[in-house]
Amino acid sequence: MERDVSLMSGRMIYQALRGRHQTVLLDVYLGYEGDDAGEVFDMERDWSEGIGAIGTESPDISAIKAMRKGDPEVFFGPNVIEICSQADIVFLALHGENGENGKLQAAFDLFHIRYTGTDYVSSALAMDKTLTKKLFRYHEIPTPNEILVPEGEQAPEPTYPCVVKLACSGSSVGVYMVNNETEYRAALQDAARYGGDLLVEQYIKGRELTVCVMEGRALPVVEIEPKAGFYDYKNKYQAGSSIETCPAQISEEKTREVQEIAVRAYQALGIKTYARFDFIMDEQEHFYCLEGNTLPGMTPTSLIPQEAAATGMNFEELCEWIIQVSMAKYGD
Repeated sequence: MERDVSLMSGRMIYQALRGRHQTVLLDVYLGYEGDDAGEVFDMERDWSEGIGAIGTESPDISAIKAMRKGDPEVFFGPNVIEICSQADIVFLALHGENGENGKLQAAFDLFHIRYTGTDYVSSALAMDKTLTKKLFRYHEIPTPNEILVPEGEQAPEPTYPCVVKLACSGSSVGVYMVNNETEYRAALQDAARYGGDLLVEQYIKGRELTVCVMEGRALPVVEIEPKAGFYDYKNKYQAGSSIETCPAQISEEKTREVQEIAVRAYQALGIKTYARFDFIMDEQEHFYCLEGNTLPGMTPTSLIPQEAAATGMNFEELCEWIIQVSMAKYGD
């Protein structure tokens, strides 16, 4: 569902690093079909050619699978493991289920492939919003109330308004703002096509904020104001769909408070290196942490580059910083 986002993040990271390192941009699913995979880092070519902009809708996965030679259900494409094994470190830009749920990280661990970002355990915890919320509550991190609806079971009648969301997803794919029973039934029906458990979450009216935590230190706060609707897939990735203010126009006291909560959330999930945390600040200026994102987007509209820029760090320097903190995870 987040293929376009991953490709765009990958292209930007690749372009930032290619002048500094021998760098290959690789599609983890389609892979590389040449018989010279052992020589890719010596090739002089632009690996980002053909990667376009992010569409307004999530891509057609069945059409992508039709492009794949061999078994379409095998996650790793041709020569992916061989090429990644040659790298000093793999810069992960794979958003969504298999990029952020820990499976990829665990597989790379077994192959002794180094990668950026946190480990497989914290990735799995952060991807599952049900587990995330349990840990948040245990560590007294405020989060909206929710009802878990296991896949295939009858959803209860909620209090309106509410939010319906997939328990394991990202980029606001499968997230629905619901104001009445008609919208609720439509949201449940549409969400069912993605499969998996659902959460029916308490709606908190307020301002949307996000905070990146890098090496246990919070970066400046961003406020997000969608021009229409809420911060869904379209508003996240279509330029001009949202107004993003960094640093957010909130008091110094509230800035420190939400940054401190973000650091506590980072610690509660056991995250290493970096992650981004999304919040709502209600009309009484109380904060509610919605979720943690262990592989946040690195696209032209993404938030972490904006937070880094507010500290004086450009995109290239941010990419290098992520590599450095990730290498330190391995003792380097």
